[in-house]
Amino acid sequence: MKRKEADPVELAARIRNGERTALARGITLVESSRADHQAQAQALLSELLPDTGKAIRVGLSGAPGVGKSTFTEAFGTFLTARGHKVAVLAIDPSSARSGGSILGDKTRMEQLARDPNAFIRPSPAGRTLGGVARRTREAMLLVEAAGFDVVLIETVGVGQSETSVADMVDMFLLLLSPGGGDELQGIKRGIMELADLIVVNKADGDLIPAAKRAAMEYRGALHLMRPKNPYWTPDVKLVSALKGEGLEAVWAAVEAHKAALEAGGEIERVRAHQARAWMWTEIREGLFAALKSHEEAAHLIPLLEAEVESGLTTPTTAARRLLRLVLGPESA
Repeated sequence: MKRKEADPVELAARIRNGERTALARGITLVESSRADHQAQAQALLSELLPDTGKAIRVGLSGAPGVGKSTFTEAFGTFLTARGHKVAVLAIDPSSARSGGSILGDKTRMEQLARDPNAFIRPSPAGRTLGGVARRTREAMLLVEAAGFDVVLIETVGVGQSETSVADMVDMFLLLLSPGGGDELQGIKRGIMELADLIVVNKADGDLIPAAKRAAMEYRGALHLMRPKNPYWTPDVKLVSALKGEGLEAVWAAVEAHKAALEAGGEIERVRAHQARAWMWTEIREGLFAALKSHEEAAHLIPLLEAEVESGLTTPTTAARRLLRLVLGPESA
């Protein structure tokens, strides 16, 4: 990284001016694991913090094959055509073996990637659970400071575990395929309870009757659940991302949700919850990093792993022994 681009004050000014190269450099900086880069990243975020918080933050989740990237491109294009500036933070799955990631979202969203009012940034999930990358929150603040008024976070799409995105967005959209019946039985209650809006995609052609049946069943299931917010009742919308149909109804729901939260004074509470969840994520990650970097613990960990694998000790006993070593005898 060039020295002048690593200077937090200058880089912040360029990001505020909407320079894409500076924005990309800033996100690369916050995603870096190097200690010196992290120090610069925190200085950069402190500079830009007053310029953040004005965008609508929308999370998109759903199982593989539901058409998340197709929907994201269609929805993003719909929004830019109406004068919005849209940033897409797309999380790609990482290999558990190599740690590699394909990062192919720009190739899957060719039209949106060429749009001057859109910015697409794919990031690897790494070892972070919940369908998002560890530094997704920081990247979100940077694109907001750059003037993007709608931020779409497209999660990995591994199924039911990606609920972390709900702790960093204002509205959580769950994308589902036509099917109902067995499909409905396969959806975990937890992720449906987090959804502010369910979008049944691929509602076109021969799938229209199935999509309508699925929407009716999903709507019935939502009525059996307690809404997570007293000011908003989740609904179901039919969409054909391929044909660009139903997108206006989805955006109307997003705007109605934002208005409902603002009218009830909930948007401040939601943003405060996001900040608190971010803090505890950093605490957990920091404690784990400290554990791994502890010199005595580094020697003890492989021994404990061998004892657990051979059945000589229980995982709980091994964990407590390690915690006592690092944090003291009163820790476990």
